[in-house]
Amino acid sequence: MPVPRVRRWKPLALATATVLVGITVPATATASPTATASPAAPAYDDTYYQDALGKTGTELKSALHRIVSDQTKLSYDQVWDALKTTDQDPANSANVILLYTGASRAKSASGGDQGDWNREHVWAKSHGDFGTATGPGTDIHHLRPEDVTVNSIRGNKDFDNGGGAVGCAPGNLTDADSFEPRDEVKGDVARMILYMAVRYDGEAGFPDLEPNDRVDNGSAPAIGRLSVLKKWNAEDPPDAFEKNRNQVIFDKFQHNRNPFIDHPEWVEEVW
Repeated sequence: MPVPRVRRWKPLALATATVLVGITVPATATASPTATASPAAPAYDDTYYQDALGKTGTELKSALHRIVSDQTKLSYDQVWDALKTTDQDPANSANVILLYTGASRAKSASGGDQGDWNREHVWAKSHGDFGTATGPGTDIHHLRPEDVTVNSIRGNKDFDNGGGAVGCAPGNLTDADSFEPRDEVKGDVARMILYMAVRYDGEAGFPDLEPNDRVDNGSAPAIGRLSVLKKWNAEDPPDAFEKNRNQVIFDKFQHNRNPFIDHPEWVEEVW
């Protein structure tokens, strides 16, 4: 049974820095990631989101799919450099902010060895077996920098509340079939998962990705739990770092947006 936890709204500061696999997190990791916020969502309502306005349910989901599917696709190698820009530490341009730990890590420490950071697929690539193929496997709306060890601990687990503490990533919990991220990025995780469900619907040879309300989904093109993700979206609204990341992806890389960052209320309209 999931272990109940007290929820809190997202503070401006990132979680307290920690020491991971012998690497001391720079003091900048404890600072608030006060990136320049993107323009207000309504700035895109008369242009980018024009065809989605006034719709609900399946009509809204279909409209958003058509809108966000117009994108520039990256190769898996290009993802490395993209993440160094999208997830740059606002307090230290030589570093990136890691998703689950909140730590600030040198951009140059990218790789697969202990102490490095690598490319975390928030929608685990085995959920639909899309691997690192151009498309869902390289979509930087759900790819984030993360410590190699923490990335391995998360693995391909579904998202849910509860579990035991992740010693090298304070604030995160895990058990045999689920992972609960720290409070400060719960909404970020939810909105990334739901973006993927809207963007990839079985076209172009890719699986139809859908959230469901279970865990232990294995290789099915599904991930859960939807009810928990919806709560996380409501409890942890987009902050300046997440909004800025969405804008950088739109301006410099894929030229599409995560609509649930601009309009988090659309989560309830679709699901």
